[in-house]
This record gives sequence, C-alpha cells and structure tokens, in this order.
Amino acid sequence: MSCRILIAEDEPKLLEVLCDYFESKGVTPIPAADGAKALELAQSEAFDGVLLDIMMPKLNGLSVCRELRKSSDVPIIFLTALSDEEDKLLGYELGADDYVTKPYSLAVLYAKLMALINRSRGHILSGDLITAGPIRIRVSAQQVWVQEQPITLTPKEYSLLLCLVRNRGMVLSREQLLIKCWGYDYEGDSRAVDTHIKRLREKLGSAAGCIKTVIKSGYKLEV
Repeated sequence: MSCRILIAEDEPKLLEVLCDYFESKGVTPIPAADGAKALELAQSEAFDGVLLDIMMPKLNGLSVCRELRKSSDVPIIFLTALSDEEDKLLGYELGADDYVTKPYSLAVLYAKLMALINRSRGHILSGDLITAGPIRIRVSAQQVWVQEQPITLTPKEYSLLLCLVRNRGMVLSREQLLIKCWGYDYEGDSRAVDTHIKRLREKLGSAAGCIKTVIKSGYKLEV
C-alpha cells in the first residue's frame, strides 16, 4: 500500500527502528522527535496515518491528538508504556483509534495501522461529506441522508452514527461509545447506548442493518 505516515517518538533508536520497519513495508514514514514538531507536520502535510507516543517533550501525544481531532479524521494509534485503563479511556475520548502498549510487535503494529488506513480509505470523502454505503453525512451541517432521503436525528443519535461511520468495520464497546458521545465524565448506565442505538436503527430504516450488534462486545457499522 502506498501511503505516508507520521511517526512521533522521542526515543531516537526506537524512532529509527519504526521508520526503517515501515519503510521496508513500502510505507513512507515521516519522523517527529517531539509533540510540537508532530503537530506542526500533521497540520501542514497530508498523512494516511499517525503513530503517537504519549510521553513526549514540548507537547504530549494526548495534546497532539486533541488538536488534530479538531480538523482531521486521520487514523491515530497511541504508542505508550502506560497501561492504566483510565489512560486508555482518555486516549479514546480524545479521538485515538487504537492504543498499543510497549513493548509491542512491529508486525502487529503495522497490521493495526494498515487496517485502520484501509477502513479510512473506504469512506468516500468530498469536503466534509462522508459516505458509507447508503448513509451520507455532511459533517459541517450535521445532516444525514439514507438512500438520498434526509432523516432527522437527535444530537446523541447523530454522534453515535458519526462515530460508527468514522470507525467503520471496527467493534466499539459501549464504554468507548459512551466516552466518545457522552463524554469522559458521564456517570450514567451503559444501557443508554443500547437505547439510542435502537432509536437510531428505527430512523435509519432500510439502512438499519448496517449497524451490527457484536454480542458481549458492542457495535460496529458494516456496509
């Protein structure tokens, strides 16, 4: 696959290893040794994917991710020695697509990133228009169409649909959906997700089947 990825890692030897490995796979890696440089590059150049170390000088990976998500849906994987669940949940809340704890397998990391990039490329993008099968979303206006027919969603239903479409093919747990759509501080029951998914399916009509229930895991969107 021909693609460019940004690799932000402050350990020089590890950064070199990562760049060499991805280059050997035909990927063009662009290195960044600190968070400030990573953000500068990400905001000025086009990338198909981003690998972000969390603990970096000048600007940590969480801050970089937060800023990137204001304007970009590029796939992001965090690379970190942190394994605490709260840190992972915070990373997902800020918009990370995956989270890999050191030490990790380069082959697995490559496979994860390529899977995310493939899914991302599966979306048809035109400006802020996202199309996934029969579903079409204009993000700036929060408008949704199914089979070219407009539908009206509540803010939470819209957030859930947008999250599922942006992560098409990936299983998202109820906890992940709560964090992304309700916020990190939400203290309610995860059954709220099930209720809103049921209502969302009703409004999607013929496209309701695109939202799949994964038993004991959560939900995913397939087209």
